[in-house]
Amino acid sequence: MTHFNLLLPITLTMLVLVPTVGAQDQEAQPLLYQTGDPTEWPPELDAVIAAPENHTVLLENERVRVFEVTLAPGELENLHHHRWPSVLHITEAGHFIDRNADGEVIFDSREMSGPLTLPLTMWKDPEAPHSVENLSTTQRLRLLRVELKQ
Repeated sequence: MTHFNLLLPITLTMLVLVPTVGAQDQEAQPLLYQTGDPTEWPPELDAVIAAPENHTVLLENERVRVFEVTLAPGELENLHHHRWPSVLHITEAGHFIDRNADGEVIFDSREMSGPLTLPLTMWKDPEAPHSVENLSTTQRLRLLRVELKQ
């Protein structure tokens, strides 16, 4: 994996995950990710361009881009970003790590107080360059992402 030394203003954001089903009975789970100014991120690191083997476009028009994201067990995806805010719907996941452009760990699911309750739907602001690694040896990571173009 190639690391980019991006000297860009990036903000660390904490997203609170709430399970899709039975949310009122579940404790919220925090997930850290980085955001910032998408106009300063390299266009070639757009998710569909930089990591096409993991991001399959299902629908794209002037308003939205919908794609399926999959990572096989043990897979590390290429560094990429998401320039638009989006909704994620995670349907399959084991443990995973999210790293920033410098390879530093932003989020490690093994450090959560409990396992993710799936399916899980969440909102994300534009997401700075990052790379996810599926730590499971048996479980794929699968989600749908709906990016809202502005």
